[in-house]
Amino acid sequence: MEFKQLESFVALVQSRSFTKAAERLYISQPTISTHIRMLEEELHSSLIVRTTKSVEITPRGWELYECARNILGLRDDLMKNWLEEERKVIRLGASTIPSAYILPEILPGFGELYPDVYFVVSQSDSQGVVDGLQQGNFDVGLIGMPKDDEAMTCIPFYQDRMVFITPVNDHFQKLKEQGTVSVETLLKEPMILRENGSGSRKAVERFFESMGYQESDLQIAARINDQESIKNLVAGGLGVSVISEKAVRHSVAEKRMLSFELPEEVAGRYLYMIFHKKYILKPYMKAFIDYLQEYYLV
Repeated sequence: MEFKQLESFVALVQSRSFTKAAERLYISQPTISTHIRMLEEELHSSLIVRTTKSVEITPRGWELYECARNILGLRDDLMKNWLEEERKVIRLGASTIPSAYILPEILPGFGELYPDVYFVVSQSDSQGVVDGLQQGNFDVGLIGMPKDDEAMTCIPFYQDRMVFITPVNDHFQKLKEQGTVSVETLLKEPMILRENGSGSRKAVERFFESMGYQESDLQIAARINDQESIKNLVAGGLGVSVISEKAVRHSVAEKRMLSFELPEEVAGRYLYMIFHKKYILKPYMKAFIDYLQEYYLV
């Protein structure tokens, strides 16, 4: 049994035509027929029933089809991984804050030290990154919440702070000038929240719980997936939000919005790097993890 024979059989099942299968694989129709016959002889089973109008798959044929797809998929994954190893590619999944504010800060310096290492970065929420790791789509993930999973190593690498952000108007400027503003006062304002699955959302939920608030106690103006959209809506006056201090540092400095400190005991949170415990990290992947830890020295 050879890969080429399995490829011919899979193509035939999917196209239900010897002609189309041959066109898909760029080989002749007699070659497809030969491959199928050799498989049937080796397996001592009839795999297809061929008529003048159609190609029907036998029960044994369907069983081989599923097995063949898995075998060819494993082969393709192996070849892809080996190719990426030769090219030194790190498949990185990152949630919003790490993707938008951490990676632009660290990748230039890492690139100077390791110019032959390349990144394929996919942005998702924290849960999406974890799902991608579990499915084998990423080598390393950067997320905004801890993940308790025996199969994963989850390491804090950056200490973030959550802050209240508000529009720049007379009402909030007067509150800012007072120096100390009660959180309860800000919680009475229309609130813009992140979507479920994000680390920022989890941090905000913990903050609300610590203050004795449920979402039903708040005036929810909007739920937005995109962090930049939240900032723009706050700046435009739709409401207030609780967000990463790192995400709004420049906007506050440019006076596009105001920020208010949260109580120290609830303001802090960590960003985490996460990867499979049993995954053997290639040297350049380990170098990236070490660089990230040393850069922020958590």
